[in-house]
This record gives sequence, structure tokens and C-alpha cells, in this order.
Amino acid sequence: MTVVRGTSLELGDIQRGVLQSRPSPYAGTYLLLRIRDRDAGRTLIERLLPHVASAAGPAPGDASLSVAFTYAGLRALGVGEDSLASFAPEFREGMAARAAHLGDRGDSAPEHWEAPLGTSAVHVALAVLARDEQHLDELRVRARRAHEQLPGVEVVWRQDCYQLPNERTSFGFKDGIGQPAIEGSGIPSTNPHEPPIKAGEFVLGYPDESGGFAPMPTPELLGRNGTYMVFRKLRTRVAAYRQYLRAKARTREEEAALGAKIVGRWPSGAPLSLAPDRDDPALGQDDARNNAFGYGDDLRGFKCPAGAHARRANPRDALDGEGLVDVRLHRMIRRGTSYGPMLGAGELEDDGIERGIVFVFLGTRIDRQFEFVKTQWLNDGVFIGAPEERDPLTGPNQGWERFTIPHRPIRRRLDALPPFVVTRGGEYCFVPGLRALHWLAEGERA
Repeated sequence: MTVVRGTSLELGDIQRGVLQSRPSPYAGTYLLLRIRDRDAGRTLIERLLPHVASAAGPAPGDASLSVAFTYAGLRALGVGEDSLASFAPEFREGMAARAAHLGDRGDSAPEHWEAPLGTSAVHVALAVLARDEQHLDELRVRARRAHEQLPGVEVVWRQDCYQLPNERTSFGFKDGIGQPAIEGSGIPSTNPHEPPIKAGEFVLGYPDESGGFAPMPTPELLGRNGTYMVFRKLRTRVAAYRQYLRAKARTREEEAALGAKIVGRWPSGAPLSLAPDRDDPALGQDDARNNAFGYGDDLRGFKCPAGAHARRANPRDALDGEGLVDVRLHRMIRRGTSYGPMLGAGELEDDGIERGIVFVFLGTRIDRQFEFVKTQWLNDGVFIGAPEERDPLTGPNQGWERFTIPHRPIRRRLDALPPFVVTRGGEYCFVPGLRALHWLAEGERA
């Protein structure tokens, strides 16, 4: 198999949404489609192609359309069995089949997911994003026209989403900080402590951090410059989160501090590692500083607890001395976007309206990236010396878990953590390069 060597990325063949950040703020829509007729599915791709921008330049009008396929979707398009068998086993199985491994149990189990998430009825995933509603509507019209008058293609799910100007999620914390810099992308790093990650961790066909290449689907035209996408819709139990903090804190200041200890950052985005005692909005808004830190000088977690959500998801240099885990092997691109209205400030009672986050993770190894981080770092505490503790914010808590906050002279433990996040569904998808999209539109050649 021929592979692209070095770090000169073929940006013109990579979908823009893989490497380029989204505008801020933005509005968006996720659409899931089902292909009932193979020829209609190929026509759909042909119609979408003119609107899929590459990573080589800006998207027209700060609006972008990304296209991805599930395993069932590639089969519905007529991709051959030999080619299908060359995809990663996790992708072929699908997220629902791996839900127990991921900790999606109880209310988060697939039998409670939104239909048709996690079923073979989901074939195509479209992400339509723009800097405002006007540009979004224009792109949505183009996406709708692509599947109009194609009776063999139907929309089976839709989720509107957005990012606020302050970039905060429903829990009230700024999100989207800490993305990895990718070698060869031309996008500078915001963390001087982390050199750019090898491109092969995020785009197929390039060397990765192990010095090798992630297994690439065949034929090469289909696999090269593609990547895997993990799509998850998560409902956030904001009222329960606020009630828990209120019950554990004596003052409003302590309530805010406990929330920051759980997340690993203050609401503004200021990291505890740089602002351990109080929020620093100027720091949180400064993209040149809010990601420029490590945990190596805080191994005991007095500034940022080792079990805090942000530190679990990316331990940075905290594990450098362990000699067992190379954090760089588990980095991934993460895109988060909110759905549903924000719960009113100060409200402690659930208003009955669903709200949450749609997370998208991108990388070339689902098992080594998303699944490893989810199962080993978020759902387990062995790597931080607390095997009975889970991620206090997003972990599959059952009501008996606890969270340790190092403190002198006596540490503090928050006990009886309830689940604050419920999985509403998800999919494993493949994001092809632009040449691969043309190939899929034309149909597989013998």
C-alpha cells in the first residue's frame, strides 16, 4: 500500500471540518440520513460535493458542510465486502454494540437512546455549521436540495445546535480549549508545552506518534486523507449539578470553587493550574494563555485535582514520570456544541426541557483515542491512584462515587455523586477525503 510520508498534508483532499476550527459563535444543524436506494445515495453525494470545502482554505461565508458515513451507510452505497472488512473493528461494530464497554448503562444504555441513533437505519451524517443563522439557512437550503426529490434518501434525525458568544456550555463553563496542534496543518499550537502531534493521529495515510501508520481502509483512494468520527449526544442534568453544589457548599464563593475543582477550569475558561484560587476572566479569554500550562508542577493536585474532568481528559505532562502512558498517543480533535436552551441563571429546579452537548471526536484510532480516554481516564481512576473514582462531571456515576479534592491540612471528598450526564445516543462514522467522496459518488469499480 502506498502511503503519504512526511508531514506535508494534502489539505486540498481533507474535509475542512476535520482540521479547521469552527467560527465563534456559530449556529448549526446535524442531520442523519438513511439510504434506501444505492443510486439515490450516490446521487446525494454528487449533489453535496460542491458544498464540501477542503482544509486548504476558508469556507465560503464562514459556513461549512461535512459529510460522514456509518458502516451500514458504506454498505448501503455498495462498497464491497473486502473493503468494508478493512475498516477498524470498532467502526464496523458501531457505538451501540460497544455501549457497555463505554459505560453507557442504565439511563444511558442504547435501549433508551433517541431513535434511530445506534441502529442500522443511520447511514449518512451531515454537519451544517455557520457563523450566524442567515448563513446557516443558506447552507441548509443547499443541503436540503441535495436530498430533495430523491425518494431513496430520507432524513431520519435532526438536531439544531449552537455556540454562544461566550463559548459556554449548559453547565456554565467555557468549552473548546485545549485542541491539539497537528503537524503539517499550518495551525499554530496554543500550548508551548506540547509540540504538534503527528498528523497520522488524526488523518489516515501519515506517520503517527508511534512511528507507524494507523491501519487504512482499502482501496487507498477511499481511506487516504479520511478519519474516524465519534458522534455523541449527551443530555446534561444542569439542575441536579447545581443542586449538588449548593448542598455541598456553605457559600456562593465555595460553590463556584467546588464547580471549578470538578471541571478543572473556572467558568471563564481560566485553568486552575494558572488561577488556583479565583476566576480570572482575562486569562480565560486569552487564547495565548488559557491553554499554555501543564500539570507537572502540581502532581499532587493541590491546584487542579488529578480527578478533575479536564485533567482526566488530557493529563498533559502529569504522567510523564510514570513511564507507562504516552499521552500523545491518546490525543484527539474534539468539537463540542450545545443544544437546547440554557437553564436560567440561579435556577435549581429542572424545567423539563432537554439540553446538553453534541460532542464530535476525530482521530484515526477509535480504540486508542476515544475509547481509551473514555474507559481508562474518564470512567476509571486507576491511573490517578483512585480506582473507585470516576470523572465527577461526565463519568457513569451511580450515586455512590466520590471525588477527592487535595487540600492542606486535610483533603476534602465529595461523596454520593449522581450522574450529571446521560447519553442520548451516538454513532461511529468515517469521514472520507474529497477524492474518496467522488469515488463513492461514482460507485465502486471492480
